[in-house]
Amino acid sequence: MPACEVSAEAIAARLSAVGLTTRVEEHERCTSIEAEVPESLSADSWREVLDAVSEADRFGLLATSLNGRALWAVVAKAVPTAGDAGGPSHQR
Repeated sequence: MPACEVSAEAIAARLSAVGLTTRVEEHERCTSIEAEVPESLSADSWREVLDAVSEADRFGLLATSLNGRALWAVVAKAVPTAGDAGGPSHQR
């Protein structure tokens, strides 16, 4: 499993441990994690949530009066360097 997926799964596991239901999605350039955040989340749980998403490359909170609060985090996939562009069988 690529490092970005391991990191995203670890973030999702930490959010789940706090009691949030998470969704992990693979995209071309990143892995995203989303979770609905209940109004009743305690201060201690918020600290754990913020500590977990701080491991991501980007994160944020979308709050609306219609849909409540949704937490999101993104872990970027590694971009091959020029030397790796040929793949494993490429000889230099």
